[in-house]
Amino acid sequence: MIEQITDIKEKQSIARSVLEALTEWFEVEESRENYIKECADWLFFAAKEEGKPAGFLCLKQTGNVTVELAVMGVLKDYHRCGIGRQLVEKAKEEARKAGYEFMQVKTVKMGMYEDYDKTNLFYLGCGFKEFEVLPDLWDEANPCQIYVMSLV
Repeated sequence: MIEQITDIKEKQSIARSVLEALTEWFEVEESRENYIKECADWLFFAAKEEGKPAGFLCLKQTGNVTVELAVMGVLKDYHRCGIGRQLVEKAKEEARKAGYEFMQVKTVKMGMYEDYDKTNLFYLGCGFKEFEVLPDLWDEANPCQIYVMSLV
C-alpha cells in the first residue's frame, strides 16, 4: 500500500530505516544523513507491507513546473515486486495534481556500476527518457545521468 506521509518524524524514520539497509546505493553516511534531514520538507510517499515500511520516494520542486525524484529506496526483500513502480506511479499522479509538467531524476550513468545499471533500467522502464549526462556534477567516477518524463 502506498501512502503519502506528512509527519516529519515518520518521514525521517522511514527514510533512515530504508536508506541504512541499502548501503550499496547509499554508502556515504553524509549523503544518507542529508537525505534523511531534507526529506522532512519534501513530498514523501511510503510503501508499507504488513504495516512496516518497504520503501519510500521523495519529490522536491526544482522549477516552476518541474519536480525531481530526489531520493527513492526499496528494501531488497521487495525488489522486483512492483513496489518501486507503484511509488513512481503515485508520485506522478500527485505531481500532476500539484500542477507539475515534468519529473526528473538523477543517477549514475549506465555502464559505470552494475547496481546503478539496474537503477537506470528501472527508471527507463517507468517511462523516464534520457535527457543529459553531466560528467563532472558529482565526480569523474560517477557521471550524472539525468532522466526526464512529461507529466502532461
